[in-house]
Amino acid sequence: MPVPAAWPYIAVSATLQAAYQLLLLRAYQLGDFGQMYPTARGTSPVVVALASTTLLGHSLPPGQALGIAVVSCGLAGLVLADGLPGRAQLPALAAAVGTGVMIASYTLVDGSGVRVSGSVFGYIAWLFLCQGLVLPVIAWARRGRALLTALRPLCGRGLAGGLLSLPAYGLVVWAQSRGDLATIAALRETSIVLGAVIGAVVFRERLGHRRIAASATVLTGIVVLQLTAQ
Repeated sequence: MPVPAAWPYIAVSATLQAAYQLLLLRAYQLGDFGQMYPTARGTSPVVVALASTTLLGHSLPPGQALGIAVVSCGLAGLVLADGLPGRAQLPALAAAVGTGVMIASYTLVDGSGVRVSGSVFGYIAWLFLCQGLVLPVIAWARRGRALLTALRPLCGRGLAGGLLSLPAYGLVVWAQSRGDLATIAALRETSIVLGAVIGAVVFRERLGHRRIAASATVLTGIVVLQLTAQ
């Protein structure tokens, strides 16, 4: 069990993660995966870097700040590779940006909570348990018994995604107990490079030279972060 001081962090994080999931689902309903995923993930490192230094008082060396800036520029390049978004895309982008803000928010909460928890794995386990109950309650409130019928064809995918998310975010929280929040958040967002590849291979979206260049920029930022962290 985490120490009592950790429970407020777990409660707030569970709420923020439920909001993040709802906003992300909304963004995917309104926009293209290849644009929504970069926007959602790319917003987070900048917000985390600013908040961790201004609100939490954590230091951010110039080299790491440069790395975060390079990563963020690369992510922005992935979003804008096909030109400026039109008015019809604004609701989807708003949901994606809101997703990024939620990611940054629960990252900061968990980065602080896990350090006072007294048990990294206890914090992770109780966080998953608490936040995992929220969406089923919301879904049941919206759909009632019809939810069971809707779930049947999707159970396999849902369970697979759930199993993958356990080690994925568990590793993030473990890293936050040992390293700098802003750097970890920026490195985590390199999943956007894989997202661009998935968009091209799975969803048949055009990758193009601009997206390749933006992906290379992200990787350059990662190198800067790793070199300055040593």
